[in-house]
Amino acid sequence: MTEENQTTVTEFLLLGFTSDPQLQFALFVVFFLIYLTTLLGNIGIILLIQLDPRLHTPMYFFLCNLSFVDVCCSSSIAPKMLVNFLSEEKNISYLGCAAQLYFFLAFACTDNFLLAVMAYDRYVAICNPLLYPVVMTRKVCSQLASTVYIAGFLYSLLQTGNTFRLSFCKSNVVSHFFCDIPPLLKLSCTDTYINEMVLNVFAVLISLPSLLVILISYSSIIANVLKIRSAEGRRKAFSTCSSHFTSVTLFYGSALFMYLRPSSSYSLKQDRFISIFYTLVIPMLNPLIYSLRNQEVKAALRKLSSENVFSQRLNSFSWSH
Repeated sequence: MTEENQTTVTEFLLLGFTSDPQLQFALFVVFFLIYLTTLLGNIGIILLIQLDPRLHTPMYFFLCNLSFVDVCCSSSIAPKMLVNFLSEEKNISYLGCAAQLYFFLAFACTDNFLLAVMAYDRYVAICNPLLYPVVMTRKVCSQLASTVYIAGFLYSLLQTGNTFRLSFCKSNVVSHFFCDIPPLLKLSCTDTYINEMVLNVFAVLISLPSLLVILISYSSIIANVLKIRSAEGRRKAFSTCSSHFTSVTLFYGSALFMYLRPSSSYSLKQDRFISIFYTLVIPMLNPLIYSLRNQEVKAALRKLSSENVFSQRLNSFSWSH
């Protein structure tokens, strides 16, 4: 192919799940409900933490950020996907595709680092409770949160720039429901060996330190909790970590399976299912995990329901004005 033909792609066509109109509408309903649940659940967690002073602690500060990141990660994918279910033309512009990939990777990477920070927070709280107020100050928490966002967006800039430096001349049909790296590499007429190496190396560099922090933190937590003589004390200590551990297992299990493998093993149906799980399902499940398995969140919800905090806040706002 000529150089002219290699640079003519101005938009991509997202193949999605099916071309059957009836099935597309059914899928629209399903994923609309998933996305709506994600928004309501995560925004609800954020509002609950802001409204209840008892939740103004480092643990819930990071949970608030996790909910925000989950909303942003899901929102980088779901709106365009939902529009495509009801549209005959399922195209996305070249820049739109790049933007979608950039924001998805940025928030997914931030999620990765944030889970590690949350594990460290639990380690300090359980293993060094007397030092916890000194170590996890508001300033330190803000610095940790800022660092994970900066790292996530820098990583995304690297991977997005590395992907879109390629020439796309084989086709503009992306065999996926959003712009992700593996299906985009399939469309390139440029050698993608460097891209695959960079993707795999940085996947290890990004994931391995976070996993080590999580594993070391939980190893220390388990060792310390087992020393507690009271069964009730052990139960309470483990209950503060169970929600986070569940989120970690879901996130890393799907993400590592998706990215730490060669492109030769790329399977469209398999990857679509895994992608749905970590882009849409996990952000929906996290609020449920933290609200159903966390006693403090459930207590705050009961207080909010019984005292009607929202109405009180609105009334105080109206009186002050």
